[in-house]
Amino acid sequence: MLNPWRLRLLSQLEILGTVRAVAEAANLSASTVSQQLAVLEAETRTQLLERTGRRVRLTPAGLMLARRARAILDHIETVEGELRGLGEEPAGLVRVGAFQSAIHTLAVPAVTALARTHPHIDVELLELEPHESIPALRVGDVDLIITTPDFVELPLGPDVDVVPLAADSIVLVVPSDHAGRGPIDLAAYAGEPWAFDIPQSYLATLATRLCRQAGFEPRVVCRFSNYMLTLQHVEAGLSVALLPALAVDPRYRVATRELAPAVTRTITAVTRRGVRPRAAVDLVLETVRRLPVPAAAPG
Repeated sequence: MLNPWRLRLLSQLEILGTVRAVAEAANLSASTVSQQLAVLEAETRTQLLERTGRRVRLTPAGLMLARRARAILDHIETVEGELRGLGEEPAGLVRVGAFQSAIHTLAVPAVTALARTHPHIDVELLELEPHESIPALRVGDVDLIITTPDFVELPLGPDVDVVPLAADSIVLVVPSDHAGRGPIDLAAYAGEPWAFDIPQSYLATLATRLCRQAGFEPRVVCRFSNYMLTLQHVEAGLSVALLPALAVDPRYRVATRELAPAVTRTITAVTRRGVRPRAAVDLVLETVRRLPVPAAAPG
């Protein structure tokens, strides 16, 4: 009998590429993952893996099973949801991954609305950067993601369904006494201290690219993965920052300036294609779609 947990590990191996990466994603040791995959080989009486040097790769049989595993796991989740909601309203667990500013502007309001209207739907929220959420969706760690395909080097591809939600501008955030009118050229801020996201993150990569396109290397004086800390630092007059307009919380005394030329990102909801529709997932998606996207505060 095939074990769903081991099937998930095999599916993750196809997407993530290495046992170590699977172990990190599953919060397990690499040796535990290897042992469980060996047990899966014994259960199927089929060689699923082969060694190439110090790494392993899927055999043709392993590749076939890994790709079928995702459909098997999705079907199990669908049946569990149907059983919970049999003859009643949609029910079950829906896992939603979203980037930071979408958590408080889209995901949390959607969960709040669903808690009032559909109390049998449980929504688990995970904060995931765009470059993290797409692989998480593909391996089945989440059922729905709120992400942006812009400026991300991971293509969405034909294996997912994309629902556009809104457009969001990238803006320069400055202390409130730096407020002005009209779009600005980033080159005018080449000498300012900058607040950046952590290295290799979506926003840090984008901000570095925009500064370099404007002809300068930014002097980064702090790095925060939390937008609230960035806004607090700018509010204190210690830095300037590039942030999505959705991330600019009006509780902070900062000003925003549009960029010239304008830079925008597309916010999308994404689900896996080919998965049998789950009423609970569809309902979460529809709730997110109906939400008004807050407008950025004027600079």
